[in-house]
Amino acid sequence: MPELLLLRHAKSDWTKPDRKDRSLDDFDRPLAPRGRKAAPLMGRYLSEHGLQPDLVLCSSARRARETGDLVLTALASAPEIGYLKTLYLAPPSRLLAVLRRQSPDCGRILLIGHNPGLHHLALALARDPAGRLAGTAAQTLAEKFPTAALARFQVPAWPVLGEQPATLTEFVRPRDLAGAED
Repeated sequence: MPELLLLRHAKSDWTKPDRKDRSLDDFDRPLAPRGRKAAPLMGRYLSEHGLQPDLVLCSSARRARETGDLVLTALASAPEIGYLKTLYLAPPSRLLAVLRRQSPDCGRILLIGHNPGLHHLALALARDPAGRLAGTAAQTLAEKFPTAALARFQVPAWPVLGEQPATLTEFVRPRDLAGAED
């Protein structure tokens, strides 16, 4: 059964560059020091738990690209990666559309994106057919999808993602991992 890993980009830096006439565009915001620490932790988590993706779909925003670079350095081999501007601040419907177009042969996809779309997609996938969120992971996910957090799903098949039930198997936040700041 295919797996979907949803990873929110790590903490970004909100400070503005030292320029009088321009401010840093949201798309170009880099990672903050806390984000540069959390992303490799999540990469090690993926590596230690055998969660090597076959494909990485990553927003082309700077903070998402930097998150992906730091996560992927911890993996045994470099997966295929696609940087997509369409994932930047994408709503759940656009995220689903991108995922549904992926090859049925792709076993595990890591999608690196942004809130609120990523959180809304994760919540939609985590609901049972009656619309309920069951289990500790789902309840934690419902509270917040913090930066550098990872939601792991068993999914039926890419073309029917969101139409058939998916199963949230875990939700991991950087603060849940050893070495993370509280």
